[in-house]
Amino acid sequence: MTDSLQTHAIAPALVLRGDGAWSQALPRVVALGQRPFLLGRSASTYSLRQQLLVDLERAGARPVASQGFRDCCDEDLLPLAQDAIAAGCDALIAAGGGKVLDAGKLLAHRLGLPCITVPTSAATCAGWTALANMYTPEGAFLGDVAIERCPDLLVFDHDLVRQAPARTLASGIADAVAKWYEASVSSGSSDDGLVQQAVQMARLLRDLLLLEGEAALADPSGEAWVRVAEGCALTAGLIGGIGGARCRTVAAHAVHNGLTQLAATHGQLHGEKVGFGVLVQLWLEEQLAGNRLAAQARRQLLPVFRRLGLPTDLEALGLGGATLEDLRQVCRFACRDGSDLHHLPFAVAPEDLLAAMVGATVDRQQT
Repeated sequence: MTDSLQTHAIAPALVLRGDGAWSQALPRVVALGQRPFLLGRSASTYSLRQQLLVDLERAGARPVASQGFRDCCDEDLLPLAQDAIAAGCDALIAAGGGKVLDAGKLLAHRLGLPCITVPTSAATCAGWTALANMYTPEGAFLGDVAIERCPDLLVFDHDLVRQAPARTLASGIADAVAKWYEASVSSGSSDDGLVQQAVQMARLLRDLLLLEGEAALADPSGEAWVRVAEGCALTAGLIGGIGGARCRTVAAHAVHNGLTQLAATHGQLHGEKVGFGVLVQLWLEEQLAGNRLAAQARRQLLPVFRRLGLPTDLEALGLGGATLEDLRQVCRFACRDGSDLHHLPFAVAPEDLLAAMVGATVDRQQT
């Protein structure tokens, strides 16, 4: 029996994309809030955020810059909320990567403020979605939180995003490619038309990214870069919005969540861990379900991921010195009750997952 009513937070109320999108967005930003709270984190984007503050002031706003943000965790969000309230802020602007965008969406939701997301890379689709991942202050994944709606305004300025390291785009490619490998498993047999369409969109997105990903990294000024960057940051979010809760993440993101429990992996980007998780999921499908197509897909992805500079084994993830107990901790978390890993159509125990993680390393040495 299926639910008769489903809800979908499909897309931001407005998306502005292209070269110079931020400057074009300023009147709309100021219309949403005269006293916006600007949230950011990375030292590498500090000068960029300072320019955003100058631009906002020139547009007639009185922005307030956030202080003391480490991670998307309640320990940071609670004092940030107090700061925004004390300053009389009437809108929230999140400018940064995935954790900044998630924190901004959640903070805006809690305070009842309009939300503007300004991705500074194409590493994730967090600027689009009505979802936030929560972590501990140390960076270990806790769980995700559904938000009532997508942002009020998403500004995807090509000029801003091009300033990000190429590594972030490669990470975004891995994260977006995972949409197909996870959604096709968790929702491929659904009779829901929207879910079916979302799954097929994920397949088309995968094809685009695998065909043009290397060209995009090689030439950030080219049209391939535009298609790939927008595919990672925008289309991937749209797929999740249309597919809804039934177009779920599966083992790839569960592996990411488990890996974050070890501090040694915190230097790796979200999509880098997810990409490794895709390889692990395909190994599980091959070994535990006898899926030959999964084996073929893994053999196809491995060289592509390597050319993109993505980690394809434990050593590259920073776990070359990990103990067996460290890896078992990852697997226990990834296999805990309620984990997305259990959307696989077969049972997976922590020892199975451990074998799959080691199997990815063996594959690297043998191919």
